[in-house]
Amino acid sequence: MITALDSMILDRNSEALGVSLDTLMENAGSRLAEVIGDEYPGRRILIVCGTGNNGGDGFAAANRLEGNDVTVALLRPAEDIRSEPSRKQYSMLRTDIIPFSEARHDDYDVVVDCALGTGGNGPPRGVYADFIEWIRGFGGAVVSADVPTGMGTDLCVRPSLTVTFHDVKEGMDEASCGRIVVCDIGIPREAADLVGPGDMLRYPLPDPKSHKGDNGRVLVVGGGPYTGAPALAALAALRTGADLVRIAVPESCFSAIASMSPNFTMLRLKGDVLGPESLGALAEAVRESDAVLIGPGLGTSPRTAETVRALAASCERPMVIDADGLKALAGGDVSFHAPVVITPHEREMSLLLGRRVEDRSEDAAEAASRFGSVVVLKGPEDVISDGLSLRRNHTGTPAMTVGGTGDALAGIVAGLLAKGMAPFDAACLGTYICGRAGEAAFCSRSYGMIATDLIEDIPSVLRDGLKG
Repeated sequence: MITALDSMILDRNSEALGVSLDTLMENAGSRLAEVIGDEYPGRRILIVCGTGNNGGDGFAAANRLEGNDVTVALLRPAEDIRSEPSRKQYSMLRTDIIPFSEARHDDYDVVVDCALGTGGNGPPRGVYADFIEWIRGFGGAVVSADVPTGMGTDLCVRPSLTVTFHDVKEGMDEASCGRIVVCDIGIPREAADLVGPGDMLRYPLPDPKSHKGDNGRVLVVGGGPYTGAPALAALAALRTGADLVRIAVPESCFSAIASMSPNFTMLRLKGDVLGPESLGALAEAVRESDAVLIGPGLGTSPRTAETVRALAASCERPMVIDADGLKALAGGDVSFHAPVVITPHEREMSLLLGRRVEDRSEDAAEAASRFGSVVVLKGPEDVISDGLSLRRNHTGTPAMTVGGTGDALAGIVAGLLAKGMAPFDAACLGTYICGRAGEAAFCSRSYGMIATDLIEDIPSVLRDGLKG
């Protein structure tokens, strides 16, 4: 079962894989026509079409119901048809075309609902509401394409048959859809398995009325022996769209990190390395955050590892644990009380599992189940698993072996978590954004690119990915 958003993501990812929306629409129309032809041979058929892709599926079906008495009714004028594939299918229609206002119940045996698909939001209005009222008085068979118009609202079509494409959609059942027939329309398996440009549709866009802090507050807990890693992670979170990033670091490196950017807010912790005496201050900082990143530049002091485990166990905000934070996890048992994303490379994964990585997919799933987390197993192919679902990311470049890109990824994922994304989705989209930013940096810097180059290209990835 997939959501309406999943369906849109699959369409966009399919297009990126070379299967055009034209092809998907033609395939959907063919499958819809086959089912209608088999179920209702020789009947008088009215296909009622809206202005979106659902209407385009209806146009495509009408063209493939040759030998049948088929009429297409337009809910709005043809010039209002929105998508190019739908306009193309409309231009090829060879059937009678009427305004919906001219449709009469007694003239048809079957009505095909192609008014609104998965892109519909809220109760149907205007002519779409009129169509639903009209269809309630129709005594013949009703077929919906993909989903019934208005499904999930009080004003909806109640078909006897729904022909849905690729997979059952969330909310579909016999009560709302009648008999459900699922048809393959040629969406590649990779459109679901691989993270792609369609996944940018999950990016949480800010509310125009939002204020500072409403779009994500990230706490980065790092530093001590190292200063660059927490700064890189913080910059990446900011460039991903988090409103505020606070870096909590031992006093030994506080001034060095604070001087790196005026965009940081800082929390000074006691000591040269992170220790248990800082847990009280961190608890308060966690409460003021939407997501917490633990690990960049912490080092491997036993006191630090003990503090990381205690912080992770008590944290009640979504977390990303990376780098030295992962080494701390490998050294003891931790039960989490909040969602967690861990981001190991293969050597760190070996520490977590206590053995060599043998099968990246199976090992990522095993680690996810063992730690109750989402795992991003980094590499030339990133593997993302929550123990049940598994996806892969192929964006990136070999030049991303340069130091700091893992810190950038951790910051990106933390930024997405702070903006409200679910952990698995944030992990998937984070790997995609990081890889695409790395590709953009490589185009201008080649093998001389560094982590800050990647971070500076994150906004261009967001801009281009959110255009659609």
